[in-house]
Amino acid sequence: MSDAKRIAVIGAGPAGFYAAEALSKKSRDKLHIDIIERLPAPNGLVRYGVAPDHEKIKRVRMVFAKIADRDDVHFIGNAALGRDFSVDDLRRHYHQIVYAFGSPTDRKLWIPGAELAGSLSATEFVAWYNGHPDYVDLAPDLSCTSVAVIGVGNVALDVARILVRDLDELKQTDIADHAIEALANSRVRDVYVFGRRGPAQAKFTNPEIREFGELAGVDAIVRTEDVTLDALSQAAVDADRTTRRNVEILTEYSQRESGGAGRRVFFSFFRSPVELLGEGAVQQIRVERTRIEAKEGGGQRVVGTGEFETHDVGMVLRSIGYRGEPHDGVPFDDDTGTVENAGGRVTRSGVPVPGEYVAGWAKRGPTGVVGTNKGDAIETVERMLEDTDVLHPAGAQLPDFRVTLRSRGVRTVDFAGWSRIDAHEIAAGEAAGRPRVKSVSVSEMLSLAGIE
Repeated sequence: MSDAKRIAVIGAGPAGFYAAEALSKKSRDKLHIDIIERLPAPNGLVRYGVAPDHEKIKRVRMVFAKIADRDDVHFIGNAALGRDFSVDDLRRHYHQIVYAFGSPTDRKLWIPGAELAGSLSATEFVAWYNGHPDYVDLAPDLSCTSVAVIGVGNVALDVARILVRDLDELKQTDIADHAIEALANSRVRDVYVFGRRGPAQAKFTNPEIREFGELAGVDAIVRTEDVTLDALSQAAVDADRTTRRNVEILTEYSQRESGGAGRRVFFSFFRSPVELLGEGAVQQIRVERTRIEAKEGGGQRVVGTGEFETHDVGMVLRSIGYRGEPHDGVPFDDDTGTVENAGGRVTRSGVPVPGEYVAGWAKRGPTGVVGTNKGDAIETVERMLEDTDVLHPAGAQLPDFRVTLRSRGVRTVDFAGWSRIDAHEIAAGEAAGRPRVKSVSVSEMLSLAGIE
């Protein structure tokens, strides 16, 4: 393969796989595509972000497996940018580079008390219950009876649902074993989901909110006043079918008689968090009631009313957005939390960086669903195929990146090694009546992969 055009894709999530697929299918050159991932397991947020009780969404991994079977696509797992190699290393080994490392961190909550114990990001909590090796030891304190979730997107609804879902139902999913054990001892009975705006501005999708009306032993509670729409909200409902259906579902919840269920989820709109209170750990959340106003020139803004509420809670999960993180050598736009780019071409101060590209959340920010990454990746690949200004001349014999990593003592996992991990997890799941039982430590995964 010395005469092949070598391409590095940094990140083995949806964006990385879709970029590799588009390159493999569209390029007329002979290619050698390395998908490089810092963990031993591929699939990114499909493995570590999608809720365990949403198994249908995870079936996209079968698409990724087919991409992995292509002769020109290779996997280098357990190799991290910044830890095991640098951008300069990539530039020496590849003709083109695609950054597809996502948005792994979260936006901060800049209010007093946000640093208290028990104040966590939904990003951390999701990674914990999904068995991400970096978060196995998070140990969220579930001894409290009430939890606040800040945000009204799908991730906020995921964490709220996992906190109240019937344990026997969760035991039939691929949720991490340590999470099952912790949830079995959970005392959480009430979850407050707070949104600064109203139901017409919520970002969750219809299936996510509809699910709460079907959860065994759970009451979904909405104030009638919160689904009484102002003119701006009514206009949003009239303009969008998803928004209209969200409001219809919430309105139906507001009309239900409380069923006296053992667990309750309160959807509290027009409430903005202003302070977390407690001695060393979260004990209360203070929120201000809000309203929506029209802005001059169009658009909306949220304004406080000066009316406040305080709720007793023992944990707060903020779900106000993911955010990218900078990497040495990669231009980063701190305002957007993304790699600086124009249509997928990496730029530095507006000037394209030869041979370097970006796809997925690192390119556009944390928006869309898994499938959104396919069109996004295709756009980036089209820019790659248009460009003749690459890192090395065509036909240049470049060193094998795997050999370089091996010389540094980096123990990497290929697709065959991942297949052994995958087979072990599925077999363990079959024995337990579950889709899989995840391995949650890097050392165990390397052992299962046959890496000494």
